[in-house]
Amino acid sequence: MRRFLLALLALACAVAAGPARAAHPEIDADLSDHVIAITTGFTGSNLLLFGATQGEGDVVMVVSGPKSDLTIRRKDRHMGIWLNADGMTFRDVPSFYAVLSSKPLKEILDPAEAAHHGIGFDALCPQPADAKAPPDAVAGFQEALFRLKKDQGLYFEEAGIRFQGPRLFRANVHFPAIVPVGEFRAMVYLVKDGKVISAKDTPLVVSKVGMGAQVHYFANEYAAAYGALAIVLSVMAGWMAGIVFRKV
Repeated sequence: MRRFLLALLALACAVAAGPARAAHPEIDADLSDHVIAITTGFTGSNLLLFGATQGEGDVVMVVSGPKSDLTIRRKDRHMGIWLNADGMTFRDVPSFYAVLSSKPLKEILDPAEAAHHGIGFDALCPQPADAKAPPDAVAGFQEALFRLKKDQGLYFEEAGIRFQGPRLFRANVHFPAIVPVGEFRAMVYLVKDGKVISAKDTPLVVSKVGMGAQVHYFANEYAAAYGALAIVLSVMAGWMAGIVFRKV
């Protein structure tokens, strides 16, 4: 709490001094922490965004996670059993994507401006690996991708930024238990008359620590050995259980 109050005091001083040194309105923002440590029993985390503007306007924050290819599959029912059917792979899909704003995004930001800065789900348009995929099929799988990510709590959009007076603002950003590890990017924008007039980039890292980190590293760097070890341990566990129940 003390750290937060000191940071707000520094931002307030910057706002007071801003007009003397800045020709255009600016924005300054920071997170309560720049590292989310995933330990054993991790159930999610909340980070506090706080900042100040040096001019009138609304605030938008976009937090995006590491990108990777993602395959979405459609399930069909055959003889009473749901099975994976056809699918589609999308390139460079953000593993996490959150948009917070001081007002509903469509009320404060011009669609063309949002598309230019990549703000909002309308601007986030994952492209299929197959360039010849039918547009109708692409749209259907894109909708399924967004629905899946939203259900997992990894994608969301909300008017969650609150002003504390005319210049200071704050918001809570939730990261679910299944948040992926890697380098994240938090962009905070000052918006006025539908246009972005200032922006601030804030770094964020999500990483595993402790025993979980060692297991994660071993599983990714030595996949074959990890798989063999898992099989050996499973066989030993079954063998031990057989001995115990045989004696009983």
